[in-house]
Amino acid sequence: MTIHREGTATITLVFVLLALINGAIFYWLASSPLLCWTVFGISVVFFLFIVSFFRIPSRNMEQGEGLVIAPADGKVVVIEETFEAEYFKDKRLQVSIFMSPANVHVNRNPISGEVKLSQYHAGKYLVAWHPKSSTENERHTVVIGNGRQEILVRQIAGALARRIVNYLKAGMQVRQNEEMGFIKFGSRVDIYLPVGTKVDVALEQTVRGGQTVIAKLG
Repeated sequence: MTIHREGTATITLVFVLLALINGAIFYWLASSPLLCWTVFGISVVFFLFIVSFFRIPSRNMEQGEGLVIAPADGKVVVIEETFEAEYFKDKRLQVSIFMSPANVHVNRNPISGEVKLSQYHAGKYLVAWHPKSSTENERHTVVIGNGRQEILVRQIAGALARRIVNYLKAGMQVRQNEEMGFIKFGSRVDIYLPVGTKVDVALEQTVRGGQTVIAKLG
């Protein structure tokens, strides 16, 4: 396991703040050792949680032409046909993955191909499972085409996640499972597939980015 580069500043800031808080408490409240050590214990647990949020576990990635691999860790919360209004402007099969704060938050390319669109949108911070979060929340849309099919992937900020990072630009050639971006502290990723695509996951199923096969393209 390694720590993602997006976590360097956050981890350093949290460490410094906790060190200052604990230093002050041990200095001014030395006569209350139980309180001091309780705060210290809570600080350690909180710091380890922040570090774990930016973890990148070692994994054997699933690959395959025609396979759509999960772009994120989390739970499948939506599988339905819907109208995609930003790029395709027609009906698509939407698969949505909810990422809790405890999940790995690296986002990966579900297929290999050329980046056709990479567009950031400012917006609200509704809870990530809200039906309107796909169109009203802060989000970043990416479309990847492999010459036969195009897949749209949308990173969506949640009530806690207020920073979406995306590394892709239109015209780039990307490989399946390479890093697409990162979302901090709870979020959601939507995938839009051609109608009729065979989906290999079910509602409430837990998926792992880079490993779980979401669908097979025709």
